[in-house]
Amino acid sequence: MFLWFNFKKIMEKRVIQEKILRKLMAMKPLKWGESHTEKTNLVKGLPSHLRGEKIVEKAIKELYQKEFLIRSKKTGEWHVSLNPQKKKEIYRFLRLPPK
Repeated sequence: MFLWFNFKKIMEKRVIQEKILRKLMAMKPLKWGESHTEKTNLVKGLPSHLRGEKIVEKAIKELYQKEFLIRSKKTGEWHVSLNPQKKKEIYRFLRLPPK
């Protein structure tokens, strides 16, 4: 039971991470490097029952640790963008063909 629960949490976290990365890749203009968006916008594409949950915060924290996301303070708010130096790894993580 514990093993299944743990596996489910890991998969759920990965799905959240994929959704966040895909959202940033789909925004116009694309959010790579200097083009950024407020950190609060990361969770807007997630189902409302997940917003504010611990698993979402862990998923975002892990994206920072993998250096997929870049964080910077702009206009008093934290803004994020995709790390262009990790583009290959991000595409691999999302199982997309490299660009």
